[in-house]
Amino acid sequence: MQKKSLYPILLAALIIILAACDTRALAPTASSSAAPTQIPPTLAPPATSAQTPTQAPTQIPPTAAPITTQVPSATAAAPTLPAPTLTRAAVINQNFSIGAAPYLSDLTKPVFVTHANDDSGRLFIVEQGGRILIAENGRVRATPFLNLRKKINTDGSERGLLSMAFHPDYQNNGIFFVDYTAKPDGATVIERYQVSADPNVADETSGRVILTFEQPEENHNGGMLAFGPDGYLYIGSGDGGGGGDRHGPIGNGQNLNTLLGKILRIDVNADTYDIPATNPFIGRADARPEIWAYGLRNPWRFSFDRATGDLYIGDVGQGDFEEIDFQPASSLGGENYGWRLMEGLHCFNPSQNCDDGTLVKPIAEYSHDFGCSVTGGYVYRGQKYAWLDGQYLFADYCTGIVWATARDADGAWHTRRVGTFDDTISSFGEDEAGEVYVVGHSGAVYTLTASQQ
Repeated sequence: MQKKSLYPILLAALIIILAACDTRALAPTASSSAAPTQIPPTLAPPATSAQTPTQAPTQIPPTAAPITTQVPSATAAAPTLPAPTLTRAAVINQNFSIGAAPYLSDLTKPVFVTHANDDSGRLFIVEQGGRILIAENGRVRATPFLNLRKKINTDGSERGLLSMAFHPDYQNNGIFFVDYTAKPDGATVIERYQVSADPNVADETSGRVILTFEQPEENHNGGMLAFGPDGYLYIGSGDGGGGGDRHGPIGNGQNLNTLLGKILRIDVNADTYDIPATNPFIGRADARPEIWAYGLRNPWRFSFDRATGDLYIGDVGQGDFEEIDFQPASSLGGENYGWRLMEGLHCFNPSQNCDDGTLVKPIAEYSHDFGCSVTGGYVYRGQKYAWLDGQYLFADYCTGIVWATARDADGAWHTRRVGTFDDTISSFGEDEAGEVYVVGHSGAVYTLTASQQ
């Protein structure tokens, strides 16, 4: 494994600073080395990967951006908890390890990579400072697809341009969405854009804010956008920042009157947005109708299994545990994933007797002995590595440790360590074929590699 001589010192300094401030670099915080979960881990040998030098963030002169909140009215039924279903079982008794091969370098704080599902084969790379770049055949185009630097507040380690999502019919309508923290105050903004006549350049004048909400502190902004199999836009929002979900008597995660600490679901096939008629809290005076699930601390990265529609959520923990949450494709919404009552499988506030039986427990957790901040990934559905089919891959931001979890035919989850990446992992991504990419916050994108043991 090749490393720059200063890298271990810089990484150690980063972890110390994060632990002292409780501001998890990007997807907030934890500490160092081997397997999580309820299932006893089987360790696979760590895989190798390349290192790319860290690049400093670009400083942008401040400018004001108008923010408006759109809250449509809605009426209908109360939530119903989902019936449990069995996701498509994976082959459990496979021994494999995961690695990462260099693909793109010389980026500036990349935080996400995705595709437009338009048969172009392009990858779109989101940089925290505000640019979206296009990569074709392993090379980045010189002209950004979109540059939002003038709009974005990047104060602190977790603010910035955080993700993007292409409309399911992008190939015909050219519409996509971005999530960022705006100048001057760091409020979360979901904005809609349109591609220009040039398929490699977006129309910067087409921006239309469809949703915004305040962020009381710099960290825990969430930021993930993804379209579900139902065609609706899902939005991850953190609990508002600070430590211990200290905003309000029950915290934002458990408060249904705020959009913070939630996964939201909206219908963007409207002037701004509509509330889907099947959202779980429609018609309740004590809840926002946009809410799909709650009890989350900072769902930095989540993804839908492209084969089954199941939802996997990497929720960043407080001081002790990181977790992966699961929602079956059959869900009707309304799940309470526990924060701040619980951190992972453990009582947090209160310190005991925290679960009345209604909380949805994580399918995997790991302690801060093994890292600092979970980065949720994807269920592998590509063609290169048949033995990975059905394995959900996730990693820790600080240590680069990678785990795989999958459900067997009896419904039991099996999680084990399968490698270590030599970078700070800010995200994973998929291309149109389902192959997985790894995003190094230091400035690189890698292709996932795997080998059988």
